[in-house]
Amino acid sequence: MSRIGKNPVTVPAGVTLTQNGQTVSVKGSKGTLEFTMPSAVTGKLDGDQFTVKPVNDTKEARSMWGMSRTMIANLIEGVTNGYTKNLELRGVGYRAAMKGSTLSLQLGLSHEVNYTAPEGISIVVPKATEINVSGINKQMVGQVAAEIRSYRKPEPYKGKGIRYVGEFVRQKEGKKK
Repeated sequence: MSRIGKNPVTVPAGVTLTQNGQTVSVKGSKGTLEFTMPSAVTGKLDGDQFTVKPVNDTKEARSMWGMSRTMIANLIEGVTNGYTKNLELRGVGYRAAMKGSTLSLQLGLSHEVNYTAPEGISIVVPKATEINVSGINKQMVGQVAAEIRSYRKPEPYKGKGIRYVGEFVRQKEGKKK
């Protein structure tokens, strides 16, 4: 039995959850998101509680049960509060700046790296060494942050690169004479 899947999802005030077959739509103050549940699970709305149940007792149904409940909880969290990933740049001369809607990165390469965020994602650069990625879709926010980080991952000898705020990069010992 899924420990996550058996817990109902509470729909807060100000959020509208509608179900049309296997598609669940969540509308809140920040926008609207949709999720199509797999055919192995069903959902039911009772007042302000949304419960997910497996159709049968197969391995697939049990594995989709908890995942579907978490996806719906993420939709509700996204339309009420939104998601944010914070990145920091470490290295001499590593800088970020917004040029219109394009993020411009100077990462010690011979050229500038320009990144245009997809629709629904906002990128803010409060300082030259900080980048904040925010939006209502958790998957898209994480994907954009990972794409920006992939331009210059933190290296293990000096720790230079783009890293998540709070990320620990294990330092290796350099050459010895």
